[in-house]
Amino acid sequence: MPQIEFINVTKEYESGNIALDNVSFQIEPGEFVFVVGPSGAGKSTLVKLLIREEYPNSGQILFNGADILSIDPENVHAYRRRIGVVFQDFKLLESRNVFENISIALEVSDATDHEIKNIVPNVLNMVGLSAKMFKYPRQLSGGEKQRVSIARALAHEPDILVADEATGMIDPDSSNSVVEILEKINALGTTVFMATHDEKIVDKLKKRVIRIEDGKLISDKKGGKYRG
Repeated sequence: MPQIEFINVTKEYESGNIALDNVSFQIEPGEFVFVVGPSGAGKSTLVKLLIREEYPNSGQILFNGADILSIDPENVHAYRRRIGVVFQDFKLLESRNVFENISIALEVSDATDHEIKNIVPNVLNMVGLSAKMFKYPRQLSGGEKQRVSIARALAHEPDILVADEATGMIDPDSSNSVVEILEKINALGTTVFMATHDEKIVDKLKKRVIRIEDGKLISDKKGGKYRG
């Protein structure tokens, strides 16, 4: 069974802009998939729909065979815990240190202090930031901030890690280290779904590439490149 299915999904905003136009694709468990296309093509809309931040005008979105649009509002948080999201702008709390930025994500899901003290060091070790546990965001480089964001996304042991332009605000060397971490996470069995306009990374990794232009799915290739 596919882990994610978009079936004839259309999303039109009140402005009349059609962000997605009858888009369909499937993602199997454990895949590493890039979604590429120019700015405004609809990549971020895909992410927002997947995490139920927005609704499509028509079509279905299935997660492990279940329609996510039919999830009761009070259960959406439980669904979102199964999807770790890494954003372009990190979304770290400047007044909290690295440990606290990750622990907050666990506290809201009623994790115990004992669980938090075990999980946070483990995920920081996975992204190579054990030594930065008590540093504040202002003391970190852009690449380090993004690795904290990845660690936070991993805290709930999600089935899928969604990266929305995760390398958009960091330098090329940091981008490479972030992608290496995503590859490692994928090798451990987590599905990675990465929206990006970083051609070099896409061409280097030779993963599956879904291309979106003007809201339409233009191509879907395994071992693909940014421009086909």
